[in-house]
Amino acid sequence: MQENEQSLKDIQHIKTMMERSSRFISLSGLSGIAAGICAIIGAAVSYDYVMGYKDFIINPAADSGSELELLYNNRLFWIAAATFTGALVSAFIFTWLKSKKQGIPMWGNLAYRLLINVSVPLLAGGIFLFRLIHFGTFGLVAPGCLIFYGLALVNASKYTLNEIRYLGYLQVLLGIINLWFTGWGIYFWAAGFGVLHIVYGTYMWYKYERN
Repeated sequence: MQENEQSLKDIQHIKTMMERSSRFISLSGLSGIAAGICAIIGAAVSYDYVMGYKDFIINPAADSGSELELLYNNRLFWIAAATFTGALVSAFIFTWLKSKKQGIPMWGNLAYRLLINVSVPLLAGGIFLFRLIHFGTFGLVAPGCLIFYGLALVNASKYTLNEIRYLGYLQVLLGIINLWFTGWGIYFWAAGFGVLHIVYGTYMWYKYERN
């Protein structure tokens, strides 16, 4: 009996070592929860501006400059920037804490590959969405964010935990549905970046970090 238990422990140890050498496993479920909370707060703050109850232009007198000046003069841009910064900082902190607890360096070859595979779809999507905004196609911005973000997660999933892939699929599916309900973008945004992240983060914490 003891020999069988020792064999199972040895197999589990080998499996863990193989996962550490081939996948970035330091992503924390708490990062997903924190990102979801940031997204919901951002959606709540921007709701009145998106729905037209408040003017999202900061200085109407300066509403005739270059594309970058128009972007910087937009309250929604700064809300989105603050939301992204908050989610990124919280993800970094919780991932760093988990890496420290596991005794695994946070930055390395796997983290670099993960970053590259996330960045390519996000960068392409950011340029595409910027041009959509330039042509005034605001209704496609929210579904575009969800779709490109989902593709980035699917693309990066081969270098981290498998559950990331399914979160990416759900983001893409939500973005595609949003294409037929463009006036409801703020709700789809909150559901995708907020609720899905919180559900995913809670599941990941319960599965991998609870003990």
